[in-house]
Amino acid sequence: MTALVLAGGRGSRMGGVDKGMQPFHGEPLALHVMRRIAPQAGALLISANRSIKDYARLGAAFDARVIPDARADFPGPLAGIAAALHAATTEYVLAAPCDAPFVDEHIGAVLMQALDAQGGDVAYAATIDASGEVMAHPVFALLRTSLADDLDAWLDQGERKVRAWYARHKAAEVRFHDERAFYNINDLQQLAELERR
Repeated sequence: MTALVLAGGRGSRMGGVDKGMQPFHGEPLALHVMRRIAPQAGALLISANRSIKDYARLGAAFDARVIPDARADFPGPLAGIAAALHAATTEYVLAAPCDAPFVDEHIGAVLMQALDAQGGDVAYAATIDASGEVMAHPVFALLRTSLADDLDAWLDQGERKVRAWYARHKAAEVRFHDERAFYNINDLQQLAELERR
């Protein structure tokens, strides 16, 4: 599989800053994610639409390639996934967002096991919160690269919703016990609070 760090968003909830470049424990958020998912894969891609030289420098230790979206206007995580499905030379892409510094270090193997068991096209993470509600984390996912053309067609129709696209395919929702592994930082206040804790 090829690992993918999704860092191509606008960072609108962070005031427009490049989310993956925000410091956490003295290092960019995206670097924490790279360290956790790169060892699970044979190659690493970074989806980025700005700070491209900075991401290339961060990814150099992992021989990572930085790939921009093929579409303008920051159309969301599916655009980054689409670019990766085309760029990868492996059968699968393992995606994780750049703002999840505690991403599960075995997520690739767990999702692959689910895909193998069900003969599926996509496997994505979910957790159960304290109230018993299932929380889906669809951008933490393992996808077959053979889905690239179908995803292009979906995006060409103006569609952007990740789970709606998954619903077109054989998708497995895989439960994980550690909610912290899928905690993603949406704004600068959350980042500051996490740093203090």
